[in-house]
Amino acid sequence: MPTDLPGGDGTLAWTDTTLVLVRAEADGHTGTGWTYGPSAVAAAVPELLDPALTDLEPDDVPAVWSAMRRNLRNAGRPGIAGLALSAADCAVWDLKARRHDLPLARLLGTARRRVPVYGSGGFTTYDDEQQQRQLAGWVHGDGIPRVKIKIGGSCGTEVPRDLARMVAARRTIGDDAELYVDANGAYQRKQAIRVASAAADLDVRWFEEPVSSDDLAGLGLVRDRVGPDVAAGEYGFDLVYFHRMAPFVDCLQIDVTRCGGITGFLRAAAVAEAAGLEVSAHCAPHQHLAVAAATPNLRHLEWFHDHVRVESMLFDGAGPATGGSVDVVLDRPGTGLEFRTGRAEGYRVA
Repeated sequence: MPTDLPGGDGTLAWTDTTLVLVRAEADGHTGTGWTYGPSAVAAAVPELLDPALTDLEPDDVPAVWSAMRRNLRNAGRPGIAGLALSAADCAVWDLKARRHDLPLARLLGTARRRVPVYGSGGFTTYDDEQQQRQLAGWVHGDGIPRVKIKIGGSCGTEVPRDLARMVAARRTIGDDAELYVDANGAYQRKQAIRVASAAADLDVRWFEEPVSSDDLAGLGLVRDRVGPDVAAGEYGFDLVYFHRMAPFVDCLQIDVTRCGGITGFLRAAAVAEAAGLEVSAHCAPHQHLAVAAATPNLRHLEWFHDHVRVESMLFDGAGPATGGSVDVVLDRPGTGLEFRTGRAEGYRVA
C-alpha cells in the first residue's frame, strides 16, 4: 500500500508498506494473522509452515508453534521465515478464539481493559508543517499524552536539524505531553550522548535505538549516561535475542509480527520481567492489542502512523486511540477484526 506521504527515519526511507496476511482454517472457522515485511514472506507459509501441521489439533497452539518452528531450522529463524511464523502463530491463536466464540483477549486473559499508546511518526522526511500537524493531531486532537519523532537524519549526519525538529516538537505538544525520539541506530555512541545532552532542556523521556541494536555494549553505555529511557528490541526474532539485550536497555521492545507471534511475545515479556524490565509493543497496533492487554509488565503500545492507516483501511473493526489508550476488544470473537477481501482503491492484493 502506498504511504500517504514519503516516510523515512535515520537509516531508511520508504514509499509503501506491505502487509502479509495468513489465514488458519479449521471446522468452518478462520483465524487471521499478519506481519509487515517483503512479499517473499508469503511464500514461506505454504512451503515451510503448512506441511508441519498435518494431523495437529488446532487448539494445541504450543504444539502447532513448535512444529512450525522446527520446520524453519534449515531456512533460518530470523528474517523472512520468522515473519511468516509470527503471522501464522497469530492466525492460529485467532482461530482458537473464534472456534470457541471467545474474544482473543478473553482467551489470553487480561491485565488491563485499555492499552496505553504513544503516537509514533514524525518522520525525517516530513517538513515542519507536516510534523506539526501530525503531533498536534495526536496530542491536542486525540488526547494522546506521549508522542515520538524520528531523528538521526541521513545516518546521523544532520544533528542540527535533528535538534531543531525536537525543539519544534516540544513547542507543538506543550510541556505536559511526553516527547520520545527514535534514531533507528543512526548515531555513534558518544554522538548519541552529545545529542541527548544538547536536548536536555526538552525533557525527552524515551531514546530509542540511539545506536545500532547490534551494539549491545553501546546501548548500555548510552543508557548509563543519558536521562531518557533507552529502548530497543524491535528486531528480536527469538528468546536468546531478548535475553542478551535485556541487561543493556531500560525498556525492551517486542514486535509480535517478528518475535514468533503471540506465543513468542508472551515468552519474551517473561524474559524481560525476569530482568526487571517493562516491555513496549512495537508497531502493528491491532495485531498487538490482545496480547498487550494480557501482558502485566507492558508499558505501552506504539500507535505507528503507517500501520494504523493500513489496518484501518484493510480491516473492519479497527478502533481509534483516544485519551491515550485503545479499548481492548471484548465483545467480538477473536481479534474482533475482519479483513476486507475486496480490492479497495489505493492498494493491491498480490
